[in-house]
Amino acid sequence: MKKRSIVLLTLILALSTILAACGDKKEAGSTEGTATTKLAADQTFHINLASEPPTLDPAQSQDNVSSSIIRTLFEGLTNKDKDGNITPGVAEKWEPSADGKEYTFTLRSDAKWSNGDPVTAKDFEYAWKRVLDPKTQPAPPYAYQLYYIKNAQAYNEGKAKVEDVGVKAVDDKTLKVSLENATPYWLGLTSFTTYYPVNEKVVANAKWATSPDSLVGNGPFKLSTWTTGQTLEVSKNDKYWDNKNITLTKITASIVDSAATEVSSYKSGQLDLAGQPIGEIPTDQIASLKSEIPNELTIKGIASTYYYLFNVTEKPFNNLKIRQAFTKAINRQALIDNVTLGNQIPAFGLVPPGIKGIKDEFRKENPDSAYGKEDANEAKALLAEGLKEEGLDKLPKITLIYNTNDNHKKAALAIGDMWKQTLGAEVTVQNQEWGVFLQNRRNLNYQVARAGFGADYNDPMTFIDLFTSTSGNNDTGFKNAEYDKLVKEAYSNSDNNVRNEAMKKAEDLLIKQNQVILPIYYYTNIQLVKPYVKDVVIDYGGQLDVTHVKLLEH
Repeated sequence: MKKRSIVLLTLILALSTILAACGDKKEAGSTEGTATTKLAADQTFHINLASEPPTLDPAQSQDNVSSSIIRTLFEGLTNKDKDGNITPGVAEKWEPSADGKEYTFTLRSDAKWSNGDPVTAKDFEYAWKRVLDPKTQPAPPYAYQLYYIKNAQAYNEGKAKVEDVGVKAVDDKTLKVSLENATPYWLGLTSFTTYYPVNEKVVANAKWATSPDSLVGNGPFKLSTWTTGQTLEVSKNDKYWDNKNITLTKITASIVDSAATEVSSYKSGQLDLAGQPIGEIPTDQIASLKSEIPNELTIKGIASTYYYLFNVTEKPFNNLKIRQAFTKAINRQALIDNVTLGNQIPAFGLVPPGIKGIKDEFRKENPDSAYGKEDANEAKALLAEGLKEEGLDKLPKITLIYNTNDNHKKAALAIGDMWKQTLGAEVTVQNQEWGVFLQNRRNLNYQVARAGFGADYNDPMTFIDLFTSTSGNNDTGFKNAEYDKLVKEAYSNSDNNVRNEAMKKAEDLLIKQNQVILPIYYYTNIQLVKPYVKDVVIDYGGQLDVTHVKLLEH
């Protein structure tokens, strides 16, 4: 998910330099050169969601579509400004202890829920413990993001009591948090969806997050319409503490999984924004869009990785050499040049460019060339060895699943053809509705599955801890005690040299030694934004924030 962390302006500038070939670096929604700055009378912002949000419950969110909507409905202790710097949210101030292991937050007195209830420190304590409660079902996929809190993991694993968890409401407006270890980027996580508060008396209704009649949030907007498979609408929340600085009155979203239809609707004026992270631009239209409306198209490098998951618990991908064969048998640059067409960068590792290392970017300090290269002959040899080890004469039929999306389909068909040409694999590609797709991944009901992940905060750990044994985002069946140990070492050490060395070893273990995933490319964000739209924010990880959008007269 992408998408919520401490990041310096210099990082964004660095990304722009690194990925200069990615195209126009003008801020999405910039009004530079616009003749007028007068606001339009109608402040209704029109977007499209390429899939139905699987959930609007912050505890269950793990995807960009859900988080982009949830971000309009809820607010955490902190927010991020357009440069990714941490700003006050529900908390008007905070005080860390000298050793960095304890934070005391003071909540603003005018923070309210959309039903008029005051937002209290107890709401945060309840929400975080609800995420960690081993009885919460479905199990929140991002529970591990709270493991920085003292005894959070122990409680989540049934080894400690709820009162042992290091989050306490001292009074209605004071929240005290104790961490296991000093973690420089932890404060940034308090702006992440899993850390959002929920109203306890509302959550008593199991279906509270599915209807405008029952969903109560504390963000700048409130849910006003949700017709499954058709439309979703949020309207301005007059109870929000900073509603005077919210210009939009409504955000209306169609729900259409066709990239071509999305662009057609944009061109006809039905949409004000189109493209990632909540929609798609058809790859075969990028060239013409650059020519037709270059000032509305932005292609921007982001700290996000596109990859395939192997189910390592089932044949034939329980075999390392077969996983390596499939990884070496694809031509990433050919895929980018002929299929994805978005100036992406071929990926051989998990951590993308733009993520901080020790003195430079992690990816520069640890080049992904260390994880090998594409080699058709080596792929064939590895396949033969792997089949022999498994006692197989040939590969069984392979099914590659992806969530319904034209661009994912094109990539899957092209990669499937590469596997056929090089390995003789008989590959079926299968699209699945987003919620079904996620469920099948979680249940390991697949052989190979599409995946993508964008940074939640500016540290390699946001990618590395995805594949621990306890991660709710680990949909591969991979469980490795040494990997878990390395992640724990990085979690618990404040020495950045030690931390980065542990994370380097973990990535090496994940990819070079076990080939659990098949990295394909490092993302670019491709988006169309109308010239009259101001203040659309796409952060360095590719997360969308439209809460402070303004529509100019046009």
